[in-house]
Amino acid sequence: MSEQSRPEEAGARGHADALPEYAERVLDVAERIPPGRVLTYGDVAEWLEEGGPRQVGRVMALYGGAVAWWRVVRADGALLPGHELRALGHYRAEGTPLKEAGRAAEGHLPRLDMRRARWDGGESAQGHI
Repeated sequence: MSEQSRPEEAGARGHADALPEYAERVLDVAERIPPGRVLTYGDVAEWLEEGGPRQVGRVMALYGGAVAWWRVVRADGALLPGHELRALGHYRAEGTPLKEAGRAAEGHLPRLDMRRARWDGGESAQGHI
């Protein structure tokens, strides 16, 4: 999500017919991610076999406010700039694995524990899109 579009200001999921087809597919993948788990932007692109991390990030920035946007993340586990505290609240509520930040870390914010939090597409995946 970019700083220009806050999650609550992003496009409404109820207007799916107004979404580009690729955006619809990205949001469908985001909706499949179970609580407490995450996929990277690159994971979503790989799942779709189309686009790349930047394209997925752009879709999430423009339209992701109506889905669990905090479950589509950067590969390094850093919290989304500008939305760190909101995302952190969601991660804690869902029990998403985190790595607590050391005192030397900027802002002392935790990172996602990608090894434990990354979803493999199993469990409740209901098949590929």
